[in-house]
Parts: sequence; structure tokens; C-alpha cells
Amino acid sequence: MNNKFDALKDDDSGDHDQNEENSTQKDGEKEKTERDRSQSSSKRKAVVPGPAEHPLQYNYTFWYSRRTPGRPTSSQSYEQNIKQIGTFASVEQFWRFYSHMVRPGDLTGHSDFHLFKEGIKPMWEDDANKNGGKWIIRLRKGLASRCWENLILAMLGEQFMVGEEICGAVVSVRFQEDIISIWNKTASDQATTARIRDTLRRVLNLPPNTIMEYKTHTDSIKDNSSFRNTKITL
Repeated sequence: MNNKFDALKDDDSGDHDQNEENSTQKDGEKEKTERDRSQSSSKRKAVVPGPAEHPLQYNYTFWYSRRTPGRPTSSQSYEQNIKQIGTFASVEQFWRFYSHMVRPGDLTGHSDFHLFKEGIKPMWEDDANKNGGKWIIRLRKGLASRCWENLILAMLGEQFMVGEEICGAVVSVRFQEDIISIWNKTASDQATTARIRDTLRRVLNLPPNTIMEYKTHTDSIKDNSSFRNTKITL
């Protein structure tokens, strides 16, 4: 599934002799042209529901990222590290991807699955995300797979009832705990964030004393962290 990323990586890592600057520049231009061409052709190939399939209200894209803990992450290195798995437009296409994916509870190390509306990157700085934030729920080990499935099915089924506010969801596997979060566009819209919180409690069947935290992406950018310094809500 990640072959195209490996190919890009191989293209970029060739050894060039210093005396071959001109050919290097030409190669770079050629690579850029090929990359632009492949990007524009992928834009042309819109993902649509197949015949007799059940269309979703929005197309969504699965992403995967993994990093070495303790190493500082810049937005540039994070963007390079995140891999696009694929985009789907119908219930049936979703299950085709999902049934072949490892469950979050079986992931190891410092890994994340992201499910975002097509065209929105799972990055704080993305235009759709930059004025938004996310609800964060920390889970003890063993709950991530069930909670993740319930969360994304609720999101795909438009159960949050907040119009176009939902951007996507993330499950973050860590050593001591797992964390799920749902991102929305407008952090300052308290009615929307409250409705998302209440829907989360319901679809995840959370106990009343579950701690939920909301963090704006502006704060995440300031402290370069998704989960530190959050505002706790009971």
C-alpha cells in the first residue's frame, strides 16, 4: 500500500556527484514534473461510489503515521512521516479498507491512524483545521480498537449533527495508554464543541466520570504537542 511513498523516497535519496550539479538539477526538475503530473492525474481520478453502493455524505481518507518517541517533530518532518492509505466514498469501500487494516489494539510503538475528510490533511496547520481543536479521551490499554471503530462509524454515519464542523478523527497508540480524538473546524464555537462532547460520550458509551479534554490547534502549535497542557472537562 505504501509503494508510492517508497518510490518517492528512493527518487530523493540517490547519490549525486558534486560535479554533476546540472544533471542533478535536471533530474530534480524531471522528478518534480513527474510528481506534479501524478498529483494532477490523481486529482482527476475522483473517488466515487460504485454501482449499487451506499454513498457517504463526504469522501474520507485513511492515513497512518509512526515516529520515534522523544525525537522532536517539526511540521515538515511530520508531514513527510504521514502515509496516505487510501480514499473511499461509500460504505462498501470503507469496509474494504478497514477489513484489511490492523486494529489499533494490535499496533506497536508510537503509531497513529487518522481518518479525515478528503482534502483535509491531519495536520494542525491545514486550512480546515487551523482555527479548530479536538476533544481528547485517554483510554487504558485494551479499549482502543472498540472505541476507534465506534467513533469512526459514528463519524461516517453523520451522528454528530454539527454540519460541516467535523474534520476527522485520530487514534494514537502509546506505551502506557491509547488516545482517541476528534477534530472540528471552529474551536470558539462552544455549542458545537459541547454537542460533539455529548455525542462522543453516547457513541463510546463512556462512564459519567470519564475525563475529556479539549485542546485548540493553536495551543498545540505553541507547545508542539497534541496532548500536553489540555483543558480537562468532566
